[in-house]
Parts: sequence; C-alpha cells; structure tokens
Amino acid sequence: MVKCHFLLTATLVSLVLSSVIAHGDKKEGVTYDGRSLIINGKRELLFSGSIHYPRSTPEMWPELIQKAKRGGLNVIQTYVFWNIHEPEQGKFNFEGSYDLVKFIKTIGENGMFATIRLGPFIQAEWNHGGLPYWLREIPDIIFRSDNAPFKIQMEKFVTMIINKMKEEKLFASQGGPIVLAQINTCNGRHCGDTFTGPNSPDKPHLWTENWTAQFRVFGDPPSQRSVEDTAFSVARWFSKNGSLVNYYMKQRSFKELTGLLFPLLAGLQREPKWGHLKDLHRALNLCKKALLWGTPNVQRLSADVEARFYEQTGTNDCAAFLANNNTKEPETVTFRGEKYYLPAKSISILPDCKTVVYNTMTVVSQHNSRNFVKSRKTDGKLQWEMFSETIPSNLPVDSRIPRELYNLTKDKTDYTWFTTTINVDRNDLSARKDINPVLRVASLGHAMVAFVNGEFIGSAHGSQIEKSFVLQRSVKLKPGINFVTLLGSLVGLPDSGAYMEHRYAGPRGVSILGLNTGTLDLSSNGWGHQVALSGETAEVFTKEGGAKVTWSKVNKDGPPVTWYKVMLEYHFSQTPIKLVSWCSYKHHIFLLQTLFDAPEGKSPVSVRMTGMKKGMVWINGRSIGRYWMTFISPLGEPTQSEYHIPRSYLKPTDNLMVILEEEEASPEKIEILTVNRDTICSYVNEFHPPNVRSWERKNNKFTPVADDEKPAARLKCPNQKKIVAVQFASFGDPSGTCGNFAVGTCDSPMSKKVAEQHCLGKNSCVIPMDKGLFNGNKDNCPNFEQKSGRSSEVQRQESQAFCKPGLNIICLEQFYCGFKDM
Repeated sequence: MVKCHFLLTATLVSLVLSSVIAHGDKKEGVTYDGRSLIINGKRELLFSGSIHYPRSTPEMWPELIQKAKRGGLNVIQTYVFWNIHEPEQGKFNFEGSYDLVKFIKTIGENGMFATIRLGPFIQAEWNHGGLPYWLREIPDIIFRSDNAPFKIQMEKFVTMIINKMKEEKLFASQGGPIVLAQINTCNGRHCGDTFTGPNSPDKPHLWTENWTAQFRVFGDPPSQRSVEDTAFSVARWFSKNGSLVNYYMKQRSFKELTGLLFPLLAGLQREPKWGHLKDLHRALNLCKKALLWGTPNVQRLSADVEARFYEQTGTNDCAAFLANNNTKEPETVTFRGEKYYLPAKSISILPDCKTVVYNTMTVVSQHNSRNFVKSRKTDGKLQWEMFSETIPSNLPVDSRIPRELYNLTKDKTDYTWFTTTINVDRNDLSARKDINPVLRVASLGHAMVAFVNGEFIGSAHGSQIEKSFVLQRSVKLKPGINFVTLLGSLVGLPDSGAYMEHRYAGPRGVSILGLNTGTLDLSSNGWGHQVALSGETAEVFTKEGGAKVTWSKVNKDGPPVTWYKVMLEYHFSQTPIKLVSWCSYKHHIFLLQTLFDAPEGKSPVSVRMTGMKKGMVWINGRSIGRYWMTFISPLGEPTQSEYHIPRSYLKPTDNLMVILEEEEASPEKIEILTVNRDTICSYVNEFHPPNVRSWERKNNKFTPVADDEKPAARLKCPNQKKIVAVQFASFGDPSGTCGNFAVGTCDSPMSKKVAEQHCLGKNSCVIPMDKGLFNGNKDNCPNFEQKSGRSSEVQRQESQAFCKPGLNIICLEQFYCGFKDM
C-alpha cells in the first residue's frame, strides 16, 4: 500500500543527496557512502531533534533551536504539514507559525543542518496525518496507495514544496541548511537491535525517529521513557555503524489538534534528559574520528557483555563501546588488560579504548523538577462573564438520517447540531412517576452532549482505542411534540491506519426505550443539522466578535454549551520603583539605586482548568487548543490539567481569554500559572565517572581538561538565576527523587554546610566527591553494604560500601545578590 510513497521518497532523496556543486576546491552539497553522509566534503556524525514549526510560534523558534544546539544537536528535523499549507484546494498558507521558509532559515542562521520530511502523509500525531480534508472528497481516491487520484494530488504538493525550497536556496547544494529530504528508515525505540540495515551497503544507517517519550492521549495515565534507556539505544546505534539519530520530538506542542498531552512546556529543559543526552553527544564526538574512519570489530567479553570498537590502521585512533546486555545484573569485565564495571543494561564509552568518559546508566548531569506558581497578577482577580448558546430544537429537516460528522464539519469546526421531533401520545408514557423513557444514541465518535426539550440530559464520549460509544440517559417526555437535540463533536480527524478516507463519525442509531408501545427508532425520523456554534460563526473569542453578543455575570455553574470570558490584567508597572540593593564584593558593601519596570518574569505561562470539563480556549483571539478535564485516566485524575499559553500571545495589559465549555461547569477555580524548573538536584557516587567535559580532543589527541578527573556534583540554575537556598543535602545513602529526597541509614552532619559553602549565591557550582571534605578521617557509613533491589538512583557496586551526596536546591530570581525596599 505504500509503494508509490516509497518510490517518490527515493526519488526526492536521490535528488538531494546527489546534488553537489564545486566552488573552487570546496564542494557544497551532500553525498554519502556506507559509513555516513558527507556534507560539503566532510563526514559528519549527525545528532538531530524534531522541532515541528506549527507546534510552536515563530517567537519560540530561535530559543528552541538554540537549546537543541546547546544540547549537542547539529540537525533539526521537521515534517511538512500539507493540511496547514493547503487547507482548501489550490489556496496556500505560509504565514505565521506556518512559515516553513522562515523556520528553515532560522535553523541555518543558528549554524545547524535541516532535514525535511515531505510526507505527504506524515502521521506525526497530527490531525488527519497531515492530509487536507478536501482530499476525502476527490472521487475514487484511496490514501497512501498506488491510486491515480492520490498520486496526482501528492505530486502537485510535493513539487510545490521542493520548488519553494529551491527558490529560497535552502538546499545544501545551494548553500542552504537542508541536507536531507524525506527518507524511509528505522523508527522506534531500539533501532540498534531491530534495524537490519539499509537496502544497499553503499547507504548509511539513519535513524529518523527515536521516540523519547510515550505519547499520551486524553484518558491515558502518566508515562515516560527513562533517559537511561534512550541513551542506551543511541549508544548502541552508533556502536553498530549508525551515523544519524533523530529524537522524536525534541520540542512539544502548546496546541495539539489530536488532543495529545505534551509535558515539556515552551522549551523548558527537562533534566536529566537534556543534560545526560548532551553528555552522550559529547562522548560520541570524542569518538568521531575512529567511528567515521576506523574499522569496526566485535569482541565477546562474557555471556552478556560485548565490546564493539573501531580502530584506524596506522594511527592511535580507537574508540570502544562496552555493552552489558543483562537487564538485571551488573558485571565487571576485562578489556585490553583493564577491568571495567558495567551496571545492568548499560554501555560505557571509551574514546581512546582505555578511559570511560560516559556510561548510559550512570547519570552525572543534574536533575530538576517542574513547578507551577500562581501568577501574582491574576491570583484571585479574574472576573468572569458568560454567554450561553441557544439550544436549537427544530432545525429544518435536510436528511432522513443523521448525516456523517466528518463530512459536515470538513475540519473547519468540531461541532454540529442534530435535531429531530417526536409526537408522544399520553398513553405511550408510563403512569408510574419512577419510570421514565430512556434516550439511547449509538455514535461512531467522538463525543456528544444531549438535550430533550432544551434540557441537558447528559454527555458521553469514545476513546483513542474505541471511537464508538453509546449514550443512554433517562428523559422526561411530555404528551405531544418533544424535541431531541444532539451536539456532536470531534477531536480531530484520524491520523493513521488504512483507508482513512473511509472513516466516519457522529450519531448512527437513535431510539427511545421504555415507552408503553415499545422501542421507538428515531434513526430515520428526519433530521435537521447546523454546522458550527453561533459563537464560532460570530467569533466571540475575539474582542470584536464578543461585542456582538450580550454577556452576563457568572454566579454559579453555567449551563452546557456556554462561552466564558475574562480580561487578564498583565500590568507592567509604569511607576519607577525605588530600590536599594546590597552586594558583598571583596568585603565591601555597595548601595545601588535601581529604577525599573517590573514584569512578572519571563517564565512560560499556563492555565489550569480546574472546575471545567471539556472545550476550547482562546487567548486574544488565538486558539491554544482543546482541554478535557472529565476524561479521567485509570489513576483517577485528568490526563492533562495545565495548558500552555505562549508568551507571544500575551500583551502587556488587557489580555482577553475566552473559553467554550460544552457541559455544566464553573470557571471560578481557573488559575493562571507561571512554570519553571527551578528545583535542581544532583546525586553521584564515588564510582561515577567524571563528567565527560573533563576530556577533550586537542590536536587530534584525547587529553584530560583537568589534572585530576574525579566525580563531582555539578549544579547550574537556569536563566542566570542564583542558588539562594539548599533544602536538602546528604553525604551517605539518601533515597528519593528530585524534590523528594530523604536521609538514609547514614549521613554526614557536614552535608548541608558543605553544599551551602560551595553553592549559595552562585549561578553554578561544583561539589567534589571527596570523603575528606564531608567527614574528615571519619567514615559515617562503615556498615553500608550495597544490596540488590534498592532504589534505581543508587548505582550498585558489587556489595561495596559507598556514599553519595544528594542535593535538592531551589533557584530563585535574584539580582545584585538581594534587594531591600527603601
């Protein structure tokens, strides 16, 4: 079914890779062989991250790209999203967040390569897999197949994109950053073990999707992939001839069309994932020459341990990967006359075939935890107003049966009203007051709110696994004419699978049970339809549209299908604030007068939707996506409660937030929050390798940067903040995780004092792993013996006693060391 897709892809890749232009002695462009890509005449190890331009704002692009580069990446990968660029056939949009050319240029301006995945079907956890809705209405079309109507349309789009990239001179052969167009290679978590290799020995090993997390949809519990597992998979890949890996995704969306949860907010660095992978990239780059030019070899060191190493004949270039494939037990092995300890399921990297600079299971980078902080500017100050939709009761009948929901909405709205009427005889109704008829609606998805005679009777929804559902609710009917109204809603179009063009949604069977005359089937009763809500049509989520309707004050829970609005007052002070700051410098105290305007920081902003149920949110007329608080995970909590508001959507003052709520709800508990990762932590033990930054390649030689390479706890506050408090420190056997440490069975009483001496008032600090520093000549853990099965952050060392510091440090904004009001 993907033959055409593959042939087109192969043609495009050939087009890009074989394009090389000579400028004097310098070649510009991309070629390849069985070892690597060769870019502008130079072999490269490529570390890539997926940043999808429509999943963030143009204002966010530079920061996201720069953080990726600081994390050791040299490539940014993106899909090209057909349905945003051609939402209507022949009408194109490349503005704002859809400005693909600007995004690619931003990558190049930051000194990075780019790869584009043209699709045109991309899946990508994206609405309709990136395919525009109008494709469904082309006669005889079958998506993703050797189908003439589909091939005609996809060729037009792909050709247009390629020509646009050429016109802007964005391909490497033109001096631009694009080194690859879409290529079909390995996607998954462990391609180093599952990928059998390219279809030719003359092609390099490229891993285009290394899934760094488990994507969640509404209804899912929290899940994650450990950085240790990710690092293991990447080290394995490069040890087995890999030359490119792409992390999918390096960035997370603030607004997602398919209702996925994205825990990484606005580019906040999630530690230790960011730092541990950055260290991995540095370790691999220390092996670069041997990997790209050496001869690969494999040596079995034990039943579960193997050494993969690369050596270049006639030189000292050698790099080794020692892999313990046992998932439960550590092992000590001998390689080239030296002993090496390997934790369970780990790989140690030796850039000179002697020195361990990195182990995938041993995390020496710092950790952090996420904090949500109530905004001082809005806490308790939100004043809500509401406007309720009129529930239609008797729309003009235009179909015998309920019409299909995808076809009605055409991906321009989530909502459609369905109405029908029934005439009930008094004798049809039970004489008993405790017995009412039941409305049953069988729907193909995705969700529904039901009304009878204008009164809300209930809601129901499907799931990612099973889109179909049945709504059944007791209803009160009256003798005579009764009105049945259904609001059908979608959560995007299908994003994967075969025959997507033949998927359907919306009510299919409607009946009334419990009448004295039996079950009454309303499926063919004659139905009226209204696409979109009146508030959507009037654009009440904008300031101008909101003026077209009458708003009232919110008292208690609002009725279903109600719009709520609030003015968010983000006031920037226009009055100079006189402060005196003090700072100690070489034992002198200086008094400084400071005049400044005081915004509420630069941290990302989110909204916590407590008290709400299901709907959408707009900020200053711009959608930030759907929320769904009543879709409860198996753990009894909403899958997602906080939703990102891009800073670029906010003005200094008078911001408008509008919420569409589908069910009965109250906005009174909604909170505006700032988000940070200012709780930073580190824990190491005496058997950790030193940080990989302790070595470098200088004049083609592998050398230490410092004279004494020892493990140490390294901490650094984000955004130039300073360490102002040490909440926890222990040199012993502490347990727990970042933000939740606890002292173990032994501890040095000097732990906190040592941490404070090294770190307080600094943006970054290093605490040596030195027993003498903490204990003098005393051993506070003489009887500490390692046992199997203890907490994962304690690295097992074959029953050897050891100590480690656990540091939990809060970082807060602080200028001139401190402030005092005058």
